[in-house]
Amino acid sequence: MDRPEFPTLSEDRMRQLLAPPTGKMRVVIDTDAANEIDDQWAIAWALLSQDQLEIEGMYAAPFSFRHHQAPLLEAYAELERSSGTDPDRIMYAGSYRRWAEALKEAGTDPTTIPFVGPDEGMELSYQEILTVYELLDIDSAGQVHRGSPGYLDSVDQPYENDAVAHLIERAMAPDDRPLYVAAIGAVANIASALLIEPRIVENMVVIWTSAYPSASPHSNLPSLNLMQDYEASSLIFDSGVAHVYLPGFYIGEELKISLPDMERWVQGKGKIGDYLHHLYLNNPIYRQRGITEHFGRTWIVWDLINIAWMLNPDWVPSMLTPSPILDRELYWQHDDSRHLMREATGVNRDAIFRDVFQKLDLAP
Repeated sequence: MDRPEFPTLSEDRMRQLLAPPTGKMRVVIDTDAANEIDDQWAIAWALLSQDQLEIEGMYAAPFSFRHHQAPLLEAYAELERSSGTDPDRIMYAGSYRRWAEALKEAGTDPTTIPFVGPDEGMELSYQEILTVYELLDIDSAGQVHRGSPGYLDSVDQPYENDAVAHLIERAMAPDDRPLYVAAIGAVANIASALLIEPRIVENMVVIWTSAYPSASPHSNLPSLNLMQDYEASSLIFDSGVAHVYLPGFYIGEELKISLPDMERWVQGKGKIGDYLHHLYLNNPIYRQRGITEHFGRTWIVWDLINIAWMLNPDWVPSMLTPSPILDRELYWQHDDSRHLMREATGVNRDAIFRDVFQKLDLAP
């Protein structure tokens, strides 16, 4: 089945929707909150910024690292057979070999690492969103919704669930202000809503962080948010929905924080500050990747970039550019006649973290 016919926004309307926001914004957040530790930061910062953000809902998105499991186990087995002494015998000479070596050095058996499926990832994310609300003493009733248990197999099989229904309802609500959808995970929920009710294109702005800049020649395969769900990811670029694209690589990855920063500016700042500090020390990606210490390290808090652009677009400089085409190999293709999107070109790391730290000072 072909994709449905989406409303075509005039260039004036598209420019209006893509303009830097002013005034209090209507916002929903779509998040894979349990896949590592950055989503919790973004959720907490948004909830502590409700003087600017009118948060209408939060949706749990699916996630899974399971696509890494088989090649990692194979690389580890080959490493064990070679005892690390004969690189020519190691099947995976790239990232999986390095990953296997790190696990071996850390004494971690990769068969003990949990690689949850997207359905469990969604449920874990749902529970994690509730945890952040609770730590901030904010009532989550009617706010938090379970989303899609998997990825789109095709455009004629969108998911119907609480998150998708709520997104459609809020996007279609009679309000002159657009609905901003802060997407900080795979976009199965958003794509499903677009497929079920294409008219939401007319009053919605998707703010999504993933992948490389659209001018990059690289495959976007390393981007978890993008590669998990090709059908949904490509739809965000093709549907004509107003889209603020925030590349993770080179841009979002500048949002790094160290353990000394955590101890000075985050730990002890209310229940949420202590929880973020706890997550930093117990990052599930550390165990997954064989990382055993913090010396000289920083961690990227990727998803803050979405909230930053909404709170102060000057913190995330951007430009208008034609929306690219995402091909099946996850490379960008280009057609200058396509509709516009807004794309981030930089990020003010220090201004963003200063605002986060100041708001954590006010956390209960």
